[in-house]
Amino acid sequence: MSIKCGFVAVIGKPNAGKSSLVNAIIGEKVSIVSPRPQTTRNNILGIYNSSSSQIIFVDTPGINSATNGLDKYMQRSVKDAVEDVSAVIVVVDITKGITRLERELIDTYHQSIPVIVALSKCDLISSEKIYATLLDMVEISQKCEIVPLSSLKHKNVDSIVTLVEKYLPDMEERYFDEDDYTDKPIKFLVAEIVREKALFLLSDEIPHGIAVYVERYAEGDKIDDIDIVIICEKDTHKAIILGHNGSMLKKIGHTARLTIQKVLHKKVNLNIFVKVKSNWKNNIDILTSLGYDINEI
Repeated sequence: MSIKCGFVAVIGKPNAGKSSLVNAIIGEKVSIVSPRPQTTRNNILGIYNSSSSQIIFVDTPGINSATNGLDKYMQRSVKDAVEDVSAVIVVVDITKGITRLERELIDTYHQSIPVIVALSKCDLISSEKIYATLLDMVEISQKCEIVPLSSLKHKNVDSIVTLVEKYLPDMEERYFDEDDYTDKPIKFLVAEIVREKALFLLSDEIPHGIAVYVERYAEGDKIDDIDIVIICEKDTHKAIILGHNGSMLKKIGHTARLTIQKVLHKKVNLNIFVKVKSNWKNNIDILTSLGYDINEI
């Protein structure tokens, strides 16, 4: 018996709500979310499974200008994501209105592939403003389907799945096992959760300059022992990450540990260290060690 199965790229500006939408659809923490730009740095697959379909959502970095090696990697990731997909979801933050860049994205992709426009964060504005935005998008609605939604309140999230399914090809089998919900290994998810908590707790200028990786992961029967390293660019940044007598690092570790335990469904012993690596975003060796494939930049 065949099923509907295919890949769907989720694209848009930074902080539009792409990762929140993917997490809401999958029902698991696939991608980290925060109010900071550059939260998502890799293409991350969120795998939706039902009895009749498997949809692989490709959560992408926010579309932005590239100023360093990491930025170039992220923008290339977006381009890669829209190749050989069955549909594209353009996520628009309705609280900010639709911009010229987003209109250009829609115009570019709808010529060759089905495009669904997801108006995110509708829970934050009035129904009158939602209606006004829809009126402003009448021309777009003639060539694309538009869905106002709230990932936080799970409003119209299922409608996105229903729309996507009709564009998927019939396949004899799934690309991934039915129990899979992402393509990323647990070490990647753990490091990303730590970075998410740092993004929330640290001041504006620091999150752009940090990276996080797992240095050691010892799995146990009852508890996993994990060593995490946060890389920052300056000694002054390290001092802020540590906080007075290590208070900030303790906050990051505490909130991260609680989330990691929910994801793993077991207890963890989390140790976090901070290292300074100046200009790491342009260092090929460091970027490669962090899992960024920068060979084609």
